[in-house]
Amino acid sequence: MTTADALVSWTEVQDIELVIVRRMHEYMAGAHPSVFQGGGFDFVGLRDWQPGDRLSSIDWSQSTLTNFSPLISREFEQQSTARIVIIADTSISTRCGTQGVPIATVIARTVATFAMAGAFFQDQVGLITFDGRSRQLSVRPQVGKSHAIHCVDAYQDVVLGKKKYKSERIDNTFDGLLRKTSLVPFVSDFLFEDYESLLDELLKLQASHDTFVVIVDSRDAYDMPVISDGWIEVADVETGQSRLLSSSELQQLGDRIAAWQDTVEAAALSRGLEVLRVGTDVDIFHSVIVRFLADRRLRKR
Repeated sequence: MTTADALVSWTEVQDIELVIVRRMHEYMAGAHPSVFQGGGFDFVGLRDWQPGDRLSSIDWSQSTLTNFSPLISREFEQQSTARIVIIADTSISTRCGTQGVPIATVIARTVATFAMAGAFFQDQVGLITFDGRSRQLSVRPQVGKSHAIHCVDAYQDVVLGKKKYKSERIDNTFDGLLRKTSLVPFVSDFLFEDYESLLDELLKLQASHDTFVVIVDSRDAYDMPVISDGWIEVADVETGQSRLLSSSELQQLGDRIAAWQDTVEAAALSRGLEVLRVGTDVDIFHSVIVRFLADRRLRKR
């Protein structure tokens, strides 16, 4: 992970880790029960080796059958009472932003915070990515700091075009991608039309999983500079459709985005889904999301 080609730099990931340790230090003194139960690790199967996997997990005999391209890794699963699977939006709208900070940066920062918090508590952490075309389990849940960083990198790779979606049907359900009961934060800007059916799906997901919604405040991403009177052609990055806006309508775009997200939040709350709003300000972001995680931990004990 380098600053030049990443939404969230390695330095910021380290800062996130320090914030988590500082805010949740009470758990380090043995105040919470062990998250582990059972006899250790269970063998799950074989898969292609991925960056972040331990070299000791490589099945060398199986790798010879593929001429070491790719390497084959043995996958083990640790018996644990805690599992976090982050569902993160990679839609084209997440590339929008101002002053070099796209919406996807806030989503990546949120993924990093949940993943590093999971590593802190020795929880298994996984990642599901979605857009208007596909949903896929990008990273299977595992334990460890390096694996948490792998989740952040996996999200960034999709957004930055380093990794393409596999050909999968859009009607795949999130529940079908979750193998065991999990804590499921759903992170999105919700800048798409059919949000009601998505919220209904999350409500069904809540029956089996601890699901909550994280809305990325996107008003700042659509605050346009003041321009002289006239007409401006704008295009919807999701649909490709274009239309003409007057200069006054362009200035109201940020307000319309905020009103849309308020409507989404109200619809989620009316369904009984818990909602967290996060923005681009880093200090406020850390304060809001880490406090939310700490409060949620206390409530679940």
